[in-house]
Amino acid sequence: MGEEGVAQPSGVASSPPAAGERLAQLGARRPAVPDVRLALLQKGFRPFFLLASLHGVVVALVWVLALRGVLTPGGEGGAQLWHAHEMLFGFTSAVIAGFLLTAVGNWTGRETATGPLLAGLAALWLLGRMVTAFERHLPALASVLDLAFLPALALVLARPLLAVKNRRNFVMLAVLASLWGAELWTHFGGSLRGGTRAGVLLAVDVVVVLLVIISGRVIPMFTRNATRDETIRGRPVLDVLSILAVVLVFVADASGVPDGGTRAVAGVAAALLVARSHSWGALRAVKVPLLWILHVGHGFIPIGLALRAAGGSVPPSVGTHALTVGAIGCLTLGMMARVALGHTGRLLEPSRAVVVAFVLMIGAALARVVGVLFAPGRHATWVAVAGVLWAAAFALYFVTYLPVCMNARVDGKAG
Repeated sequence: MGEEGVAQPSGVASSPPAAGERLAQLGARRPAVPDVRLALLQKGFRPFFLLASLHGVVVALVWVLALRGVLTPGGEGGAQLWHAHEMLFGFTSAVIAGFLLTAVGNWTGRETATGPLLAGLAALWLLGRMVTAFERHLPALASVLDLAFLPALALVLARPLLAVKNRRNFVMLAVLASLWGAELWTHFGGSLRGGTRAGVLLAVDVVVVLLVIISGRVIPMFTRNATRDETIRGRPVLDVLSILAVVLVFVADASGVPDGGTRAVAGVAAALLVARSHSWGALRAVKVPLLWILHVGHGFIPIGLALRAAGGSVPPSVGTHALTVGAIGCLTLGMMARVALGHTGRLLEPSRAVVVAFVLMIGAALARVVGVLFAPGRHATWVAVAGVLWAAAFALYFVTYLPVCMNARVDGKAG
């Protein structure tokens, strides 16, 4: 991963220029005249990060209102299934799309989607959100349109990956295919083991696999580059074992392995994730917001898996939400902030509002996990607090990054 926040084709990290050098570089160039219409469609992160953040706000607030009985979103599965579906296949899929459309361009040296093609992908995602909101009235149409996005995204990404035979990242296509399979289960798995809600759990597992892969590539590298501490490093063997372990959690959930077996695999995965991150320099990152939010987000993955491993002594939703609100929330917010800054030619220094958003996201995770775990009698209150804090965090992101994503790069480069 380079300073712009996604991996370079060679996979070799280079130390970012000092702040003074970068400021001098920026000062030596005349910023390009912003072209709002074209800039928004020059890189995948631009429309999809904005759409994801706005959707994250809306879905969280609608869910809070649904808990109060004010709204009843969703189809036959009810508001809870709608909430879970939209957070995973709406919000999270948009973040994944924005990240991969940008990253694959770096990995392959070939553009993925810009202009009309990127606009078409964004429109397809939006159409899925619109029909899903009215699923009870158009169930068949909603399913078909909603299921069209991930295959379309995979096709767009496959073209450059296959063209340059970038085998290391073929795994991203497998992740998208697995996520689509989980979405199929969510739509049509009513007669399968666990029903449609099992598809949601499988989707969480798939996203966790992706987070474990990406975080192992970027967090130690970003931390080493920022702190210039050469003792900070990844551990390739533990990385591979960690990925295999979380894949086995997915396989166990998909195949119906007895609960005891699944808990054991989750416990092993949690231990491996803690072990691999021991050399990542978390303590060196405490003064750098774009680093500590990623370390915290990764930390919620072993916490969530350990809570799953605890079994009956812990409500299943607590472990699941450590993975979703904690890991997915913190890691997506942190990467969205970093990628948008780096790929618009800005210094990797988030505004105070975005740092506040990081704190709010951690607060949301603590409310949903720790609050519910230790004060279950106030479950509805903790869930509402978590929802409001999540919405506030992504509202701050949207407001802060709207001009960043809408305008041309400040260094005059394309993208």
